[in-house]
Amino acid sequence: MAEKNSNIKCSFCDRDKQDTNVLIAGRTGHICDKCIEQALIIVKEEMQSKSNHNLQHALTLLKPAEIKKHLDEYVIGQDDAKKVLSVAVYNHYKRLMQKSSKEDDVEIEKSNIVMVGETGTGKTLMARTIAKILNVPFCIADATVLTEAGYVGEDVESILSRLLQVADFDASAAERGIVFIDEIDKIARKSDNPSITRDVSGEGVQQGLLKLLEGSVVSVPPQGGRKHPEQKMVQINTKNILFICGGAFDGIDKKIGRRLQTQAIGYSAGKESDGIDKENILQYVSPQDLKSFGLIPELIGRLPVLTFLKPLDPTALRRILTEPKNSLVRQYVKLFQMDGVKLTFEKAVLDLIVEKATEFKLGARGLRSICEAIMLDVMYELPTEKKTKEVNITLGYAQEKLKKSAISKLKAA
Repeated sequence: MAEKNSNIKCSFCDRDKQDTNVLIAGRTGHICDKCIEQALIIVKEEMQSKSNHNLQHALTLLKPAEIKKHLDEYVIGQDDAKKVLSVAVYNHYKRLMQKSSKEDDVEIEKSNIVMVGETGTGKTLMARTIAKILNVPFCIADATVLTEAGYVGEDVESILSRLLQVADFDASAAERGIVFIDEIDKIARKSDNPSITRDVSGEGVQQGLLKLLEGSVVSVPPQGGRKHPEQKMVQINTKNILFICGGAFDGIDKKIGRRLQTQAIGYSAGKESDGIDKENILQYVSPQDLKSFGLIPELIGRLPVLTFLKPLDPTALRRILTEPKNSLVRQYVKLFQMDGVKLTFEKAVLDLIVEKATEFKLGARGLRSICEAIMLDVMYELPTEKKTKEVNITLGYAQEKLKKSAISKLKAA
C-alpha cells in the first residue's frame, strides 16, 4: 500500500507527490499546486480577452438615441443635457474603436463636458445612470476633498486611483474609462486679488487637473497616495479618458444676468432684454461666466462642451415622484412589500409633497426629506404590527405628520 502511494504523480506535469506542496486527487488523475497556479493565469488571460471582445461588440450597439432612452427611464426632463451626454459618450466609444493608420492622419480629440445646474436637478443621477449601461470603467470623484500636492486632503491623482480600482487594477482598461468629477464649482478661485497665502483647494487644484483633462502619462498610486507611500506607481495615459464635470455654481445666475444686461445697450436694450427667459437664466451660461465664477481659462479650455440643467418645476417634480424606475413612490412600495404590506398614496398627498418641495427649493432631494417626515412613524411601527396588510397614506395624515416634523420649520430660500 505504501508503494502505491509513493508512485502518485501529477497528471499534468508528472511531478512526484513528494515534490509538490499539494496534490489534489480527481476521479481519474491528480493535479498539483503548480499546475493550478498556471491554469489560473491562463483562465484570467482568456477571460480578459473575452471581456475586451465583448467591449468592442458593445461599442457598436450604444447609439446616442439608445443611451438617452436609458437615461429617460431614470431621469425626468433635462433633454438638452441628456443629448449632450449621450453624444459625448458615443463619440468616446468611437474614439476607443478608432484604429491607428498611417494613411489616416485625422486624430479625434475627446470632448470633456461641464454641466451647470442647481442642486437636486439630476447631475449626479445622470452620471450614476450612465454607469449602469456602460461597458467601460466608470467612477465618481468629489472635487471638494482635493487639495494641491503636499497639503492636507487628496491629490488630483486620487481620482485616477478610484478609476484604477474600478478597472480591477488593469491600467489598459482604466485608460478607456469615464470619470465624473462632482462639485467642480467648489474648486473655484477664491479671489482675483493676489495674496500671500496659497489657494491650495481652489486654483491649486485647477492647475493640477490640467494635465489630467488634456491627456498625459500620470503616475498613479493604486491604493491611494498618502497612506501607502511604499507602493509601486502605475503609469496611466489619460488621453482616452473622458471627464464629465458637474457643479451647482451657486450665484452664477447673477453673473449671467449682469452679462446679459451689459450686452443690451442703446435703443434696442428693451427689445433684447424682453426675449430673455429670467426663470431659466442658466440656459444662457457661457465659458465667460465660468471664468467670472472663478475657473481659470486653462481649465475652461479643456472642458469644451458646456451644458446646463433646467430648474425643476412642480410638473417635473410630480413626475419624478412616480414615473422613473427608481422613483420614490416605487421605493417605498417595495420597502413595504418586503414586509408583506401593500402601500398606497392618495393623489392629494403627492401634490402636497410637490408643493412643499417647490416651496423649500431643494430640487428632487427635497422630495425625499418630505417623504421621510411623513412616513417615519408608519415605518417605525409597521414591522411590529404583523396583522397590518395594507396601508393608505391620506392627505390628513400627511399634513398632521408634516406639522409635527422639524421640516415644517423650514422657510423658503
